[in-house]
Amino acid sequence: MKILNQFLNYLGLGLLYFLNALPMTVNHAIGDAMGWIAYHLPIERKKVVDINLRLCFPHLSEQELKKLCLQHWQLFGRSITERGYLWLGTKAEIENLVQIKSDIDIDDGKPRLFFSMHLLGIEAGLIGFSLYLSQRGFQNPTTLYIKMKNDFFDKKIKFWRERFGAKMILRQQNTRELIRAVRSNQAVVISPDMDLGKQDSVFVPFFGVPTCTVTSISRFAKIANAEVCPIITTLNPGGKSYTVHISKPLENFPSGDEVADTLRLNQFFEAQISPRPEEYYWVHKRFKNRPEGQARFYS
Repeated sequence: MKILNQFLNYLGLGLLYFLNALPMTVNHAIGDAMGWIAYHLPIERKKVVDINLRLCFPHLSEQELKKLCLQHWQLFGRSITERGYLWLGTKAEIENLVQIKSDIDIDDGKPRLFFSMHLLGIEAGLIGFSLYLSQRGFQNPTTLYIKMKNDFFDKKIKFWRERFGAKMILRQQNTRELIRAVRSNQAVVISPDMDLGKQDSVFVPFFGVPTCTVTSISRFAKIANAEVCPIITTLNPGGKSYTVHISKPLENFPSGDEVADTLRLNQFFEAQISPRPEEYYWVHKRFKNRPEGQARFYS
């Protein structure tokens, strides 16, 4: 079994190098095909996407839902095949794939906490952001990650994500490290739009559905006395590149009310998703935990 696992690991590694060597149009064609196949297979995550879309967009017809679901799966497939470029590509390749637009003076020395969200370009955006910061002399821009079950790829992906100076720390690690990083003017990016369990979370609406949402952004910003700036990665027209939008800090945030602040973030996410619903990470069980007494959505 160990030999088989090693073989599969190196086969996957070879596939990444193969994808990195392809022209982007061919890479994307493979991603589209993978997404089309996934859409037509009776897999669990297809059911998750369908449930999420029906909950968030109840006004859509069956035909509109099917079209949106297929678009999502094809973009999801592209986001997978693009990782050959993102994890193995040169600085020039990353800069060609990811453009940065900033509404703030990133070099002004203010303590800032950045928050992102799981649009399908998040991997491209955060790697592009780390390269952007390293070119401006920032040390150890920090993001959180969840350890993979596959140790072989967990170590390699962490190395690839950190190769432009980023620092990945486990989500379970001591939050004091994050606070120190913000206070010392290191860039810290947190993506709070996932259901991570009921601890340190509250139920606030997301597209009208009570959703278990972490309160970390509000709490960390208050402790570190930091501005809170959105960093959102969207697909450019034509679908061949991304733009990372670094926006001005949210006004009157944190407000002192963690529930109100967390609701405000969910409303911000809704505003970003609504013009481009196919780009959101619907394969995640966003509504996994339910308020006491409410039935589960996923079997």
